[in-house]
Amino acid sequence: MTDETEQPAPYTRATEALASAGVVHTVVRHGPVSSLEEAAAARGLLPRQVLKTIVVRRGDGDFLLVLVPGDRQISWPKLRSLLGVSRLSMPDAETAREATGYERGTITPFGAFGPEEGRSWPVIADSRIVERAEPVSIGGGAHGVSATLDADALISATRAQVADVTDEA
Repeated sequence: MTDETEQPAPYTRATEALASAGVVHTVVRHGPVSSLEEAAAARGLLPRQVLKTIVVRRGDGDFLLVLVPGDRQISWPKLRSLLGVSRLSMPDAETAREATGYERGTITPFGAFGPEEGRSWPVIADSRIVERAEPVSIGGGAHGVSATLDADALISATRAQVADVTDEA
């Protein structure tokens, strides 16, 4: 006999990629959320533990993903300095979907399209993600789906470059 209140973890390209990468994680399914605070509460975490995956354009067809704690925002001067460029931008929603395969609000490095088959876009993670040594939550590839995992496992699995690239929100 099974517990009827339990629902199987939803299958998304992201949850499949997490499993394939061998990353220990918990898939959380929750209803619609309209704010960072609601998302954190639905996931049983603090707002700073909810990571935003921001798509950044370096040039035509050249993107990277930046992992930003929920209580922070990208510091464009810091990010430009790190990358050694004078100009970066955020693509519109449709371009971000084409670059990653995910709609805004569901974007995650796991299973995101990359520049070539079998490769993903480079990932930069704000240093606070690992400094806090606490679980984090990322998008699960669909609205109302997220994955909670160890911050170090996230950094390792995505081969993220860790740097101070944010400011207080």
